Amino acid sequence: MIILPAIDLRGGRVVRLSQGDFARERRFDTDPVRLARLYEQAGARRLHAVDLDGARAGEPAQLPLLQALADTGLAVQWGGGVRCQADIEAVLAAGARRVVVGSMAVREPGRFAQWLGRYGDRLVLALDLRTDDAGRWQPTADAWQTSVERDIEALLDGFAAAGLRWVLSTDIARDGMAGGPNLDLYAWLAGRWPTLSVIASGGVRDQADVQALAGTGAAACVAGTALLEGTLPTATLAGHAGPAWAD
Repeated sequence: MIILPAIDLRGGRVVRLSQGDFARERRFDTDPVRLARLYEQAGARRLHAVDLDGARAGEPAQLPLLQALADTGLAVQWGGGVRCQADIEAVLAAGARRVVVGSMAVREPGRFAQWLGRYGDRLVLALDLRTDDAGRWQPTADAWQTSVERDIEALLDGFAAAGLRWVLSTDIARDGMAGGPNLDLYAWLAGRWPTLSVIASGGVRDQADVQALAGTGAAACVAGTALLEGTLPTATLAGHAGPAWAD
């Protein structure tokens, strides 16, 4: 189980949102580049960074900060506001190793499938989910603010056929709530689509959660608040860095 330390960025500052709600923001008094270097010194090889300003604006908004994070030597997985091919190119040019695409992928799956043909596993699908009134999983867009009517199984079947490898899935109800990850969701994703590498996001509190997620078949997990608050010690990253990014 690879742990990806996560840094959510708003106005150049490290923040965390509860359930994706911008009105429920917590700010952390730490410089994002300094924090990334701390994670790298602790043994991390990768970093998951989210441009919250870009997610709301619909275009990448903090590319100079991405460049500074990439200069730490960490392989940066960057998401937020990627809506077109020019955005992908800009994010890669700024130093990202992988680009996370969410809103455009669920709204225009045909176009995302074309991008997969061009960029391969440098693209990560962000599958940010909440349940509807009938208890069915529905993807969201626009920084989790909008639900999109889409059949999840058909969507992932199509993307898997088009060459998708990485899917970063968040149970929005768990994100930032310190209530533990949704193990059933990640076990379902990993079991139903064995060719996909599932990155679990939302709810990780401590080492026990990391071990539980490993049992679901997920390839990796994202840890944000747990690392910032120390319930998951940064020393844990050394044992969960994973192989070289080229895996």
